Amino acid sequence: MTTMNCEEAQQLLPAYGDGELDLPRALALEQHIERCAACTAALRSQRALRQAVRSVPYHRAPDTLRARLRAQLPLPAETPATAAAVPQARTRRDWSRWAMPIAAGLALAVGLNVMLAGQRAQDDLRDELIAGHVRSLQVQHLSDVASSDQHTVKPWFNGKLDYAPPVRDLAQQDFPLLGGRLDYIAHRQVAALIYGSRKHFINLYIWPGAGELAPASQGSEGYNLVHWRHDGMEYWAVSDLNAVELRHFAELQIAAGTNKVANAPNT
Repeated sequence: MTTMNCEEAQQLLPAYGDGELDLPRALALEQHIERCAACTAALRSQRALRQAVRSVPYHRAPDTLRARLRAQLPLPAETPATAAAVPQARTRRDWSRWAMPIAAGLALAVGLNVMLAGQRAQDDLRDELIAGHVRSLQVQHLSDVASSDQHTVKPWFNGKLDYAPPVRDLAQQDFPLLGGRLDYIAHRQVAALIYGSRKHFINLYIWPGAGELAPASQGSEGYNLVHWRHDGMEYWAVSDLNAVELRHFAELQIAAGTNKVANAPNT
């Protein structure tokens, strides 16, 4: 059996992965792969890409992407006779020539699916937060512990959560603390603090979160949300309060933890 080199082996890897090689060439390729680290790594990368593509949800590619990939593919042979005359080795070389553009297109599609999945998760979380806010108003279950005293509300969470949510009273800034409760968001129990603003209620959901994120406003179904991360915690404020005032509430929360402008001491 003729010894195979790396160039020949890597040209045959796509066909080998698809199970299209005849037995003699498949055996020669396998013998080469057993003693060649570079080709072994190339085969592993090819299988990892194949698995990644299969594992993501299917979405129809945008028309612009389909057109771009179609433009990169080689033109079909002019006549059947001409195509039949091309040796099989030439066909494999042509396939390897276009393997990189096709792989790049597949990688782009995988990245697009990951991005869409992340957006769907964010949308689902937003809907879940709004549903929790509405549910608390409908069943008159705003709080499990009704108190304007931060020193009463914060200890109530002890032993009920695996973290200690910061509790701040912003009564001096016209956002009085009304109480707190447990809620179930994003597949875990979280702290929900309730604040007032005239005749509006604000649900402030808190759970651990890494990094810092400036307040970002969103809106959905007539409700406003503000999302931020600060000092090891993730925050979502939900209310029918207008977006400007709700963002101001978020900024006061951050200031209370950073500059101690709210009622001291901060708990």
